[in-house]
Amino acid sequence: MPPGKFSATKTRSNRPGWSVTFRHPVRTDSKNQRGLKVRKGLGTMIDAEADEYVRQLNELLGDESWWTGDRRSDAKHKFADVVVSAFFDGIETESFESRQKREAIIPLPDREDGYTKALLLGTTGAGKTTLLRHIIGTSNSERFPSTSTAKTTTADFELVTAAGGYDAIVTFIPEHEVRAYIDECLEAACVESVQRRTDSKIMGALLQHEEQRFRLSYVLGAWKAPTEVDEDEFRFADQIEESSEINENEAVNSDEQKHNHEKLSSYLSSIRTLSATIERLVEQDIGPLKEHTAADDRAAWLEIFGNEIFKDPQFSEISLDILDEVARRFDFIAEEQIERGPTEWPISWTFSTNDRAAFLSQVRWFSSNHHQQFGRLLTPLVDGIRVRGPFYPSESELRIAEKLVLLDGEGIGHAATNASSISTHITQRFEETDMILLVDNAQQPMQAAPLALLRTVGSSGFSKKIAIAFTHFDQVKGPNLISFDQKQEHVSASIRNAMSSLRDYIGTGIASALDRQIERQSVFLGGLDRDSEKLPMGYKRELARLIGFMQHSTAPIESAHCVPVYEFKGLEIAMRDAIDAFRTPWRARLGLAYHESIAKEHWTRIKALSRRLANNWDDEYGNLKPIADLLSSLQEEASKWLDRPAEWDSGPANDDDREAALDPIRRSVFMKLQELVSRRLKDDQLTNWRIAFDFSGKGSASRRADVINDINYDAAPHMSANMTQDARDFLDKLYAILRDAIEGSGGKIKAV
Repeated sequence: MPPGKFSATKTRSNRPGWSVTFRHPVRTDSKNQRGLKVRKGLGTMIDAEADEYVRQLNELLGDESWWTGDRRSDAKHKFADVVVSAFFDGIETESFESRQKREAIIPLPDREDGYTKALLLGTTGAGKTTLLRHIIGTSNSERFPSTSTAKTTTADFELVTAAGGYDAIVTFIPEHEVRAYIDECLEAACVESVQRRTDSKIMGALLQHEEQRFRLSYVLGAWKAPTEVDEDEFRFADQIEESSEINENEAVNSDEQKHNHEKLSSYLSSIRTLSATIERLVEQDIGPLKEHTAADDRAAWLEIFGNEIFKDPQFSEISLDILDEVARRFDFIAEEQIERGPTEWPISWTFSTNDRAAFLSQVRWFSSNHHQQFGRLLTPLVDGIRVRGPFYPSESELRIAEKLVLLDGEGIGHAATNASSISTHITQRFEETDMILLVDNAQQPMQAAPLALLRTVGSSGFSKKIAIAFTHFDQVKGPNLISFDQKQEHVSASIRNAMSSLRDYIGTGIASALDRQIERQSVFLGGLDRDSEKLPMGYKRELARLIGFMQHSTAPIESAHCVPVYEFKGLEIAMRDAIDAFRTPWRARLGLAYHESIAKEHWTRIKALSRRLANNWDDEYGNLKPIADLLSSLQEEASKWLDRPAEWDSGPANDDDREAALDPIRRSVFMKLQELVSRRLKDDQLTNWRIAFDFSGKGSASRRADVINDINYDAAPHMSANMTQDARDFLDKLYAILRDAIEGSGGKIKAV
C-alpha cells in the first residue's frame, strides 16, 4: 500500500482512557491484505498526552523507512514506548508452536518412563469424554472434562496421571486466527441481516461459527435466555444428568448478564445499520437481492455484499469492538498466570496447586460449556489443555494402571453421510501413541466415521494399536437380546459386516488383521453417565479390562521372522487409481462433476477452506480435508500394493507374522507421504490458494472452484503412458518413498 494512505486517530473503546486506531501498513488482515485495522490503548486519560502519542504515531505511519521490524530499536530513541509498541508489535510475530509450549511446562512422559500413551477417538456423542472421566476418576459433580451430546471437545486435551499436586498449562488460539473467526462470524451475521432474518438468526450466526469450533456465546454471553418450559414434563424418571446448578462463585451474576446482553444488543444494531448501508451500495450496481432468484445469481450477490461489508471501515470497528470485549475476559484471570505475546495477546496460562477443588474450578474456565458461565468462558479461545496430577479411578478395582497419558480431542465425524478422511491433526499422533482407542456407540456401531478411522489405522500400519470401547451397550435392546452374550454377538455381527466392507478398500490382509485385533481388544460399556461407584459390576469389569489393555499396550511387538521381497510392477497403476480416487470426489465437491455419494459444497465453505490455506493457518475446514484425502488415497493404494510381495524370504509362519513384517513398511511410507502431500498440496500451492481466495463478484465461486481443481491436478498429476514430466517426477518420488521404506524396514527389492 502506498505511503500517505495511513493515519491514526484518537478514539474511545471499552478500555478506560484513550486508544488509538489506525490501519497498519505492514500487517495483514484475515483476507491476507495489508492494512490490518489496529486499536491500541494509550494508557492515558489526558487529552494532550494522547494527542502527542497520536502525532508521533502519524509520523511513523507517514515515513515508510520505519516500516520494518529492525527499526524498532531506533524508534525507541525517538518515540514514546506506547507508540513503539502500537506500531511494531506484531510486525515480526514469532511463530508459536502451542504443543511445544505445553511440552516445555509439562513434558509428556513415554514408555521409557513407564507410561502408556492412549489416544481417544470417536464420533461426536459416542461418549469418549464421559469414558475418560471414569478412567481419571472425575465425578459428574466435578464436570471435568465437559461433556455434551453435541460437539464439545474442540481443543487438544492431554492428561498425565501422577502423584503429588495438580498442574495445568493452557495454550490459546493466536490473535490473528481469533480475529479471522470473528470476521467470519460477523460477515455471516450481516448476510443473515440483509436477507431479513430474525434477531435470533442474526445473533445465532454471530455467536456460533458455522464450523461449531468457535462459539462467541461462551465468551460474550447467550443472546436469548432459555424459554420458560417445565423441563420435568420432558424428562424420564430414571434419567441421569449432571447437576444443572454450579457454585455461585463460578456462575455469571445477573448484573454481568445484563451488561453482556446490552453489548450484544449494540452489536445487533450496528450489524443491521451496516448491512442496510452496504445493501444500498450493492443495489446501485447489480440491483436488489430479491430480483436475483437463480441460486448462482443469489450466491454471487451475497458474495459481493460480503466483500463490500469487509471493506467498510465500520466492519473493522465492530470486529475490533468484539475482539476487545473477548480480550477483556482474560481480566478475570490472575495476570501473573498469563504469558502474553508481542501484541499482548495471551499465549498461555499456567496454574499449580495441591487443592483439587481449586484446581478444577480454575481449569473449568478454559474447558467448561455450562450455560450459567456463558459470558466469561474462555473455552473457544483454547487450542490445547495439558494437566498433570493424581487423576485415578475412584473405584479401587479400576486402579490398575498408575502411569497413563490420555489424549482426547475433537470428534472424528458426525452422521454416516458426511464422514470424510481422518484429519491430519489426528493422524500425526498415531506414531507417538501406544494405543488408539476408538469409542463407538454400540446402538449404531461401525458407521462411516469409525470405518474411516479403521481404514486409516490399518493402511498406515498401526492396526496393532487399535482397541474399541463400545458405549451405550445397556441401550442395545430387543426381544431377542436378553443376555450380555446375545447383545455382544449382535454388536460383533456388525463388526464382522464392517470388516467385510473394508476388504475392497484396504485389502484382505489388513482387514483380517484389524478383525483379529478388535476381537482381542474390545470392551462393552453401559451406564457411563453415572459415577463409577454406581456402575453395575459387569461394566466395572469391562472398564477394568480396558484399563488393563492400556497398561499392557507398551509391550514390545514381536519381530517378524520373514522378509517380503518386492519388484516394482503394478505400482504405477495403483498410484493412478489413488489419484483418481482423490480428484474425482473433489470435482464433485467443487460442483464440476457428478458423484453419486458426494454433494456440491456451498460456496461459503469452499471459500472458508481457501481462506485457511491462503493464510497458512490450517489445511482443512470441517469435512473439507484435501491434504488428508490425498494422503488417504495414496496410502491405501500403496498399502494394498505392499500387501502383495513378489515373494518371501522364509515365508511367514502365520497371518500375524505376515502383518508384523508389513506394518513397519506401511508406517514408514505413511510418515513420508504426509510430508510429500503437505508440501505439494499446501506449501507449493500457497500462491494459488491466495488467488482462489481473492476472487469476488459474479462468477467468483466457479472461478475459485476452477483454481482449486487446478491445484489438485498440479499436486496430484494424472498417471498414464503419456504422462507429463511433472507426473513422472511425482511418480519417481513415490517410488523413492516405497524403496526407502521397504529397505529401511528389513524388506528387499528384487533386482530387475
